[in-house]
Amino acid sequence: MFADLLRRLTAPAPAPLAFEDSRLALSALLVRIARADGDYAQIERDQIDAVLAHRYRLDTRQAQALRHDAETLEADAPDTVRFTRAIKDCVPYEDRVHVIEAMWFIVLADGARDHAEDALLRMVAPMLGINDRDSNLARKRVEDAHYRD
Repeated sequence: MFADLLRRLTAPAPAPLAFEDSRLALSALLVRIARADGDYAQIERDQIDAVLAHRYRLDTRQAQALRHDAETLEADAPDTVRFTRAIKDCVPYEDRVHVIEAMWFIVLADGARDHAEDALLRMVAPMLGINDRDSNLARKRVEDAHYRD
């Protein structure tokens, strides 16, 4: 299942992904950002589950299952540059903008902006075709939401 998705993602001229595959690929990016600092903490896994549940209208068990599949896909995915560029070619812009915002939720889940996570997100955003302005606005929305709680 994952090998076929990765093969389609990295094809020379990838076709748009079906919803389920798109959802899985974008979820794998959330896992990749959480793992960037070498500390894949429970709070980050919980935040990924919350983001997936909200974004895709899943219950807790479904969100956890999607995260688990995303963890497997992320571990098998090629380097971040190729993986992210492949997603850019297969996923609509609006979904990619929402993923940047979700990634900021993951980066800020533990209350600190880790350098490795922050650097990876700043590298990934343009590869997804998201400009600095939109990424910064996404970060600001997430920070504002954290400080309101």
